[in-house]
Amino acid sequence: MKKIVFIISLFSIGLFAQEKKDYSANVTTLDSTIETLYTVVSGEKGFKRDWDLFKHLFHNNAKLIPAGISSEGKKAVRYMTTDDYITTSGNWLEKNGFYQKETHRTVETFGNITHVFSSYESYKTKTDEIPFLKGVNSIQLFNDGTRWWIINLYWAQESKDKPHLPKEE
Repeated sequence: MKKIVFIISLFSIGLFAQEKKDYSANVTTLDSTIETLYTVVSGEKGFKRDWDLFKHLFHNNAKLIPAGISSEGKKAVRYMTTDDYITTSGNWLEKNGFYQKETHRTVETFGNITHVFSSYESYKTKTDEIPFLKGVNSIQLFNDGTRWWIINLYWAQESKDKPHLPKEE
């Protein structure tokens, strides 16, 4: 009887074990990594984001750093982990709908480190024609020979004191 219960238990564990998705294609090239970054946070109102894929883009010690104006009216930055970002922004993205589209990219590489300066526009739906936000992502990446890792994602939104975004010349 104990053997039967043990075998059934093992079988049940196998049934309920979640299969880990293979996200390797999303981080094979610099382009696929940046495209995935924009795609994974985007979606219509009510659309659940794939936060496992989001986390897969980032190195374990990566920081997400929004720059802006603090509640005291001073210029400031805030340092977040991927989990912090998901906690602070995940529900908002799902409740409101959010699409972020890259509009321009400048890339600088030295060896296995790369900096991407990526201008973006943000929309509430895929069909919106006028963005409700514009800004710049400063993305630092590392290639370990197998894949790309986002090391830091540092961003600022367009504002009165920074009205012009980098454009293609």
